[in-house]
Amino acid sequence: MQQEKIILYSTPLSGHCHKVEQFLLFLDLPYEIIHAPSEIRTTETFRHLNPLQQIPLLIDDQKIITDSNAILIYLAKQYAPNSHWLPDNPVDAAEVQRWLSIAAGEIKYGCAIARAVKQWDYQENLEHAQTIAKRILVFIEQHLQQRKWLATANITIADLSCYAYIAHIPEGGISLVPYPTICHWLKRIELLPKFKTMPKLQHYSND
Repeated sequence: MQQEKIILYSTPLSGHCHKVEQFLLFLDLPYEIIHAPSEIRTTETFRHLNPLQQIPLLIDDQKIITDSNAILIYLAKQYAPNSHWLPDNPVDAAEVQRWLSIAAGEIKYGCAIARAVKQWDYQENLEHAQTIAKRILVFIEQHLQQRKWLATANITIADLSCYAYIAHIPEGGISLVPYPTICHWLKRIELLPKFKTMPKLQHYSND
């Protein structure tokens, strides 16, 4: 029986959406993108799907899943159980969760916010966001010195969750040149089969 297409409400410049679409591609799952800019997300139809009016939003077999990290967990459990993407081992699973929290914490409030301020005049403190971003970049650079992937010996959803906003931090005014180990990690992800590039915006790096 052919699987019905998964529906993903998304926009192309969102790192949160990119991580979900990238995982769908890696899992070789059929899906359809519905473009959901702000004018769509404020409609009554979309508010019925997600009262918080946020993307990404995924619909699979009439199940509605919101929040990018929650969607990654759902897809891993539903379509890649007991796999390297989200290990069952308690220690490895905890390490994956730790990095999902970092993605939703320091990476969001540092890398993602700095990019939003630079590119769209988002009303936040740029210097504060860049300080958070640089702090987490230093931490990740050191963390990756002796390992290929963030959470375990294999790529996991943690790597996907952290990838986009780190890869695009030059758009937030921070160069990746001082972080060669991070650059190697990014390249490892980008060289994987079925990798899809998120569109780049104008760079405002400090090179």
